[in-house]
Amino acid sequence: MQAVDRLLQIMERLRDPRQGCPWDVEQDFYSIAPHTVEEAYEVADAIERRDMEALRDELGDLLLQVIFHARMGEEDGYFDFQSVAETLEAKLIRRHPHVFGTSQVAEAESVTHHWEAIKEQERRHRGGGHSALDGVATALPALVRASKLQRRAARVGFDWPDHRGAAAKVREELQEVEAEVHGPAERREAEVGDLLFAVVNLARHLDVDPETALRRAGQRFEGRFRGVEAEFEARGEPLGEQSIDALEAAWQRAKRRAGGA
Repeated sequence: MQAVDRLLQIMERLRDPRQGCPWDVEQDFYSIAPHTVEEAYEVADAIERRDMEALRDELGDLLLQVIFHARMGEEDGYFDFQSVAETLEAKLIRRHPHVFGTSQVAEAESVTHHWEAIKEQERRHRGGGHSALDGVATALPALVRASKLQRRAARVGFDWPDHRGAAAKVREELQEVEAEVHGPAERREAEVGDLLFAVVNLARHLDVDPETALRRAGQRFEGRFRGVEAEFEARGEPLGEQSIDALEAAWQRAKRRAGGA
């Protein structure tokens, strides 16, 4: 813990109103929150790239965010790093009675069900509502939140029996989008939102993480589009002057070069 103790001392110095860093001193929970989210995404990016050196670096940046928030909490008398760690320690033990207690589970799926049941008890103990959707953070990325809402609803039986119902709902929502193509902007937004929500539901039934799937789709698009750009640049032909047929043909060639279907 010596390294962590030194980090806590460094942060205390950075936040010192008289001798600290002016930028660090003027920050608060709200101004730092976007940086915390960004660092979490950079951790995920390093994992996606299988870059372990970058992952070590990004995990350090994410730890900095925890230390920063803990220091601000200590200054305001809410909590400190020690209490954050103690709360986590108690939570891990409480949510793993099959490891630290007498309960027994046979497989990972059973662990997940047990974990969710314990979390539900915790929410009720904190005085939360009685909806199955209580506790789903509104600040989550939209795809992640949609998936989590659907999983919560599914736990109480509000779900299609298999992927076919979810797929049919996607087709239904697409028709509703098409019906509103020339409708008011708010209706188009609502119908597109319903379509995206239905696609997330289909992904869940197919055991596909929608956030990961969309991120990788974006990566494939970027690679293929850059291939199209490179092809026309090599010929000295401006991309913006090509016909849609020429662009489509170049796109298909880029897909084949990348090994895509």
